[in-house]
Amino acid sequence: MKKVAIIMGSDSDLPVLKPAFEQLRKLDIPFEAHVYSAHRTPAEAADFARNARENGFGVLICAAGKAAHLAGAFAAQTTLPVIGIPVKSSTLDGLDALLSTVQMPSGMPVATVAIDGSANAALLAAQILAVQDAVLAEKLNAMRRAQHDAVIAKDAALVIE
Repeated sequence: MKKVAIIMGSDSDLPVLKPAFEQLRKLDIPFEAHVYSAHRTPAEAADFARNARENGFGVLICAAGKAAHLAGAFAAQTTLPVIGIPVKSSTLDGLDALLSTVQMPSGMPVATVAIDGSANAALLAAQILAVQDAVLAEKLNAMRRAQHDAVIAKDAALVIE
C-alpha cells in the first residue's frame, strides 16, 4: 500500500492533524508526518514533493494557516494528489488560509477540505488510495455502514416530550 505524507507548515499545526493520524491508523494506512515551510524551507519542501512518488507515497496532505501556500508549493512539484487543510489561526479565523488553499491557478489542482478538517483529509486520501486497493475500499464501506447504522439507531431512540 502507498503511504500518505502529512506535511505541516509549523509544529503548532500538530493538534489540528491528530484526527487525520487517528483516521489513517484506523484504516491501517501507513503515513509519515513532517514539518516543512513553503517560505522558510522551500528547497527541502520541494525536494520532498519531487521525490514523494519514488519514496512510496500515494497522496500528500498539506496543512497550513495564514498564507497557506504549502499545498500549492507541493502541488507545483508533484503530480501526486495533494489535499490542502486550511488551518484556523488568530487572523481571520482561517478564512485567509481557506481562500489561499482553494484558489489554485489552472493546472495546479489542490483538493481542499474544511478549515481544520484533517479527519476528512485523511478519509479523502484513503478514498484515493482505495481506487486500486479492494481491501481498503471494503474498510471504507464498513465505516460508511457503521455511520448509517448509528444514525438509524439514534432515530429509533429519539423521544420528544
